Amino acid sequence: MGTSDIMPGISGGTIALITGIYDKLISSISNIKLLFLKPLLKGDINGFKNQLLEEVDFEFFIPLILGIGIAMIIMAGIINFLLTDYAGFTYSFFAGLILASIYILYKQLDAFNIKVILITVIFAILGYVFVGLNPVQTAHSLPVLFISGFIAICAMLLPGISGSSLLLLLGQYEYMINALHTLAMADIIVFIVGALLGFMGMSRVIKYLLENHKLSTVAALIGIMLGSMRVPLQEIVGVPMTSIPICIIIGIIGMAIVLVVELNSNYELI
Repeated sequence: MGTSDIMPGISGGTIALITGIYDKLISSISNIKLLFLKPLLKGDINGFKNQLLEEVDFEFFIPLILGIGIAMIIMAGIINFLLTDYAGFTYSFFAGLILASIYILYKQLDAFNIKVILITVIFAILGYVFVGLNPVQTAHSLPVLFISGFIAICAMLLPGISGSSLLLLLGQYEYMINALHTLAMADIIVFIVGALLGFMGMSRVIKYLLENHKLSTVAALIGIMLGSMRVPLQEIVGVPMTSIPICIIIGIIGMAIVLVVELNSNYELI
């Protein structure tokens, strides 16, 4: 998730879906209600500890957050290198991941009707238009970084919507990649605080939609992921014709990896 989250056009939510932890991620985040702060303010340390352990699934979050954080720091430079020198091959691999993820989502549909098709088409168009928008020019002040973290992390929770693409649109992508590379702690901390608040808010919205409007939500996610294919396809089209077979092979490898993982992690969305 950390590696994909720093790649424009690729969603960490897609990777969570591929590996079968998406519903666990949404449920675990939405379970955090910050009620543990109440006993802490009263000086009740034991009550704080018990409530904290009840709300926060540390066995899930600690390895997940460590993995995402370490990947972002280590992969920032590597991703820049791959996107600069091997963009077509890199995006071919992620195109394979996305296509296989769409198949996984399709299997989550309880029915297939005109409503599902319409929702899919509408959100595919919206996704296609969104990823083609031009970046805006903004400052890099701490309040702007806070808001950018809040917005980007909301996108990262949705399969098919890239938080990095949103950072590009907000004019913060290169700045935050450099902040990670140079470990500019003030910028990173403010961004993370915004991201944490976005995590908690968006997770509740997604959980509600999946619990009460699962069919429409899954159809919308499929549409968004189809629309997000614009980014990798643009890169693949730009490679020399002699490299197209290699791109196809790499894409098939990406699809195969997802399908193999999916076979060993049968699950359903909330």
